[in-house]
Amino acid sequence: MRFIADLHIHSKHSRATSKDMCPEGLFRWAQIKGIGVIGTGDFTHPLWMEELKEKLEPASAGLYRLKTRYEPPDVPSSCKADVLFMLTAEISSIYSKNGRVRKVHSILLAPGFKEAEAINKRLSAIGNLSADGRPILGLDAKRLLEIVLDASPEAMMIPAHAWTPHFSVLGSNSGFDSLYECFEELTPHIHAIETGLSSDPPMNRRLLSLNSITLVSNSDAHSPPKIGREANIFDTDISYHGITNAIKTGQGFGGTIEFFPEEGKYHYDGHRLCGVSMPPHETVKHKYICPVCGKRLTVGVMHRVEKLADVPVPIAAGVVPLTAGAVPIDAGAAPPFYSIIPFAEVLAEVFDAGVNTKKVQKEYFRLIEALGNEFRILLDIPLSGIRDAASPEIRDRLKEAVEKMRSGDVHISPGFDGQYGTIKIF
Repeated sequence: MRFIADLHIHSKHSRATSKDMCPEGLFRWAQIKGIGVIGTGDFTHPLWMEELKEKLEPASAGLYRLKTRYEPPDVPSSCKADVLFMLTAEISSIYSKNGRVRKVHSILLAPGFKEAEAINKRLSAIGNLSADGRPILGLDAKRLLEIVLDASPEAMMIPAHAWTPHFSVLGSNSGFDSLYECFEELTPHIHAIETGLSSDPPMNRRLLSLNSITLVSNSDAHSPPKIGREANIFDTDISYHGITNAIKTGQGFGGTIEFFPEEGKYHYDGHRLCGVSMPPHETVKHKYICPVCGKRLTVGVMHRVEKLADVPVPIAAGVVPLTAGAVPIDAGAAPPFYSIIPFAEVLAEVFDAGVNTKKVQKEYFRLIEALGNEFRILLDIPLSGIRDAASPEIRDRLKEAVEKMRSGDVHISPGFDGQYGTIKIF
């Protein structure tokens, strides 16, 4: 069965998150977006675990649903669907290895409350799990992987947003130059990495070492409307084993839904305080120094991929590949990916108004009532159907906007040094 899953989100117990990041809020927005399986996030937090155990009950093997039937009043009938939850969490590991401070974020997937609690028991002896939904632990990422596998062979660990300069396994500031350098002999237990908002699958496939693992994408959402901004497509039975086996083997993994990577916060190099943004070859030309203040530039994802890449396909004009002769994965064999712009943002540009303005929100909910959930509109509904359902004053412009998004015919100013990029359709 084909369904969409977003496995990396945060609860209301994480820093800078909405109070609506509760089971009911996730259930509501998963239906609106078209997500069949949503991660719980933050199962390491004691209060969140209590709430999850109180409000969820077993559904299909290893997944959960709300115990009490809950009907959000503003979810259109065309979007109503079953939503299942998977127990997930994110850990921030800060430690020293090979003479450098490392900062690595990891996503944990657990097949049940028993296994999640076994992980929590081990981790609570290392750090304070109550301090934040995403706890910070002085724990080697390899050792974290050992703990997860000891708690349950069915549990899974996935390096989160693997390329961001800070807090990622391959990041330029505090990561490693390979998965093996981080996980050593346990590397075969890393079956996937999360590409993050600032990279997409073709960028990752330039490393031959990543061609044998699955590239997943998730929203890392801190508020309900942000869930599904990146997600995964599965064609398998809806169960914990079905999902994790698809990630391990690639069988039943139908690809990913992605940000345009340039929109991510760390795509280009730069220095936000000085308003300096550069592609990699310009950074090299400036010897990695900000031309305004003289401090070192933050090296972004595009540059970091170029530095580690085996495959000689420059990402930007002027970038000289570091190696030659490597052969990438056959493009036809790689799972597909779909770059999207959230539908409310598409409507905002069509109306030339803010995302949260009354007319944009009214048209958003009117159209999903008429056509179905957001992913159906962005990916599946024929352009003629979108045009016919839209309000008369925006019919042609909305049809054109969705057509341009689907074809990648957009105008982008890349993000850098913690600042999101901007996408314009027109």
